[in-house]
Order: sequence, then C-alpha cells, then structure tokens
Amino acid sequence: MLLFLVLFFGIGFLLNMLLRMTWVMAAIYPIVTILIVDEVRFIQYFRSPGESLTLLGDRFSSLAAADILILSSGMAGAIIAGLVMRWLRANGYRMF
Repeated sequence: MLLFLVLFFGIGFLLNMLLRMTWVMAAIYPIVTILIVDEVRFIQYFRSPGESLTLLGDRFSSLAAADILILSSGMAGAIIAGLVMRWLRANGYRMF
C-alpha cells in the first residue's frame, strides 16, 4: 500500500510540475487502474463495448479486499499530489 501511495504521489507530483495541471494524475489514475485489473485488450472496448464492460465489472467485483486497498492507496497518492501542488502554488512557488 505504501509503495502505491508513494509511487503515484511521485508520478503525480512530476506530472503536475511538467504539465502545470493540478489534477492530471487523479484523472489518469482510473485508466491506469483499469489497465492493471482488466484482461481485455484495449481495442475490444471499441469493437464490443457491452461485453468488455461486463467483463470489467466482473473483474472489479471479484477483487479481494487487499487489492482494493492497494488500488485505493494509489488513488490517495494521486489526490495528495494534487493537494500538495495547490498548497505550494498558494504559498508562492511559481515553478510548481
């Protein structure tokens, strides 16, 4: 859990500095989570969206509690990165 928290905090912090978009990682993280959990190829979402989304829902509902906590800590890291960037900008750090 700590690894995902720190990893996505760091990635979010770097993306915020480079792109100057505060919540970019919090918006991208659900896509990353789908790519981690899902076993369907990305193109299948366009070819047969109903079946692909049903399989995705089944995969998410079959996750163990530990998996949910790990993925949630990654989202928390992305949100914390956004909050830190807002705090730094409010305190006058213009490079962030």
